[in-house]
Amino acid sequence: MDTERNAEFLEAIKAKLNPQRLHHSLCVAESARELATQYGADVEKAYTAGLVHDIMKNTPPDDMLKFFRDNGIMLTKTQRKSPKTWHAVAGEAYLRNVLHVTDEEILTAVRYHTTGREGMTKLEKVVFIADFISADRDYPGVEHMRETAKRSLEEAIVEGLQFTIAELVEAAAPVDRDSIDAYNDAVLAVQSRGQKLENRN
Repeated sequence: MDTERNAEFLEAIKAKLNPQRLHHSLCVAESARELATQYGADVEKAYTAGLVHDIMKNTPPDDMLKFFRDNGIMLTKTQRKSPKTWHAVAGEAYLRNVLHVTDEEILTAVRYHTTGREGMTKLEKVVFIADFISADRDYPGVEHMRETAKRSLEEAIVEGLQFTIAELVEAAAPVDRDSIDAYNDAVLAVQSRGQKLENRN
């Protein structure tokens, strides 16, 4: 993605995000670039996807539901009960339909940065983990997550989804099927390399 388009995207997120979310997006873009460099993903695409991944995050729920209707997007039953995931679905559609992004790798990285999915591309994995470990993040276990990400994207995905799924189960909230599939996929990938996993919860 060229510098001119990134400048356009920066203006777009400045218009749609509050200062805290804007700072987070810039941090994720940098983190994604670092992970892409380490793991051999497209560095420029990683930066761009990180920059725009939360473009719809501050959009009010009612406005997002209208956006879904206007763009012919049908949420699943689980998605309708999981408003924290809406911005990823809306973000992909906004990038595609409003900002006319045509790069499918960037679009899917935005679409699945919250839930993950089975068979994630390297770019999707990079953005998914960058969102967990960006410099602005400060939650119990973030340093361990950063260390894990230095040695394995798949191990970091397992760790991130352990946290996410456990939190949803504790709240008696539905778990998106994509997250379950992503977790299983990552666990099997790690185990196929003969590595052991630890439960961080």
